[in-house]
Amino acid sequence: MRFVIQRVNEASVTVNEEVIGSIQKGYMVLIGISETDTQETADKLVRKMIGLRIFEDENGKTNLSLADVRGSLLLISQFTLYANCKKGNRPSFIEAGNPEKAEALYQYIIEECKKKVPIVETGSFGAEMYVSLVNHGPFTILLDSETL
Repeated sequence: MRFVIQRVNEASVTVNEEVIGSIQKGYMVLIGISETDTQETADKLVRKMIGLRIFEDENGKTNLSLADVRGSLLLISQFTLYANCKKGNRPSFIEAGNPEKAEALYQYIIEECKKKVPIVETGSFGAEMYVSLVNHGPFTILLDSETL
């Protein structure tokens, strides 16, 4: 499982010319799910993401967590995080989880985040989406279950 976490001042996702999710200060998170991922994998990454201290305190140090700044989450499924570009120029996505499994885990992640964060917005699984964000920093973190 892979989470690409961007610290944002604002972010939104649009489907069919309609904004379906938007947040102010918080994290916009792209979520890639592989075939071998489980709920336990999701729990581990959610716990790590929620606990990250990447917001600045009064001294300009990254000491504050999402909860400390009353931040929000925008969670977007992104199977292309499992693109394999080793052969040729056209990426292969065979390492991405099958859609049924990936959607179930994506929904599980959403529900787990809602237990810990007051505002959780989402994209639409499998839809063509337009994502807009103002990355604060820029500050982007990759969490990969293979390296945690």
